[in-house]
Amino acid sequence: MSAVAFGVLGLAGGAWLYQETAGLSIYVRGSVAAGFMIAVAAFVYWVFGANRRAVEFFIATEGELKKVNWSTRREIMGSTWVVVTVAVSIAAILFIVDIFFKEMFSAIGILTGGSVVVEWIKNLFN
Repeated sequence: MSAVAFGVLGLAGGAWLYQETAGLSIYVRGSVAAGFMIAVAAFVYWVFGANRRAVEFFIATEGELKKVNWSTRREIMGSTWVVVTVAVSIAAILFIVDIFFKEMFSAIGILTGGSVVVEWIKNLFN
């Protein structure tokens, strides 16, 4: 499957190169795209076909991945909700602290400009 993925990337890269060389003749465009795809094909063959160590590595990696205890969909959804909730909570807390410090520094004259909270309250009642 890795070889197939690299092959698809090679084809996509060749198509992209063909489009990017639009100002050149069709023969040059085709040669550039074909050359790229041939280079990717040669690399894929070298890694997945001729290089014995790489093939053994991929076989060993597949064996190790079969030993992994994968999380269930329910566990992943629960963990995702925890992360989203904590991230939103931290963002809200930091927003409130930021507004507090801005108002405090505006009140003692360190920051210039209008108060965001006062302007917001005025706009609520208008």
